[in-house]
Amino acid sequence: MEFLTTLITNVPDGTPDETVDDTRSREAIRAAQLAEHGHLLRLWKPPVEPGEWRTLGLWRADSESELRSILTTLPLHIWMTVEITPLNPHPNDPAGKRA
Repeated sequence: MEFLTTLITNVPDGTPDETVDDTRSREAIRAAQLAEHGHLLRLWKPPVEPGEWRTLGLWRADSESELRSILTTLPLHIWMTVEITPLNPHPNDPAGKRA
């Protein structure tokens, strides 16, 4: 099953820059691992205000609860607000007609 996520990251005021940098580096490594395992399909950065971190993601998991468990493995998760939208195939989806 596929899911669209909106991930909003709010780093608490006063968090040392080196902590933020380290967490972001570990996030990139974990995202690559999840992509390798077929869970993370795509990521987008929509337009945001200065200082705002918002990411849209396309994920694959067996269930929403599995996806929530997967998302908790992201190092930035401690600072994230997560919105998950389950996606169902659309009969007019061009990707479904390419097969």
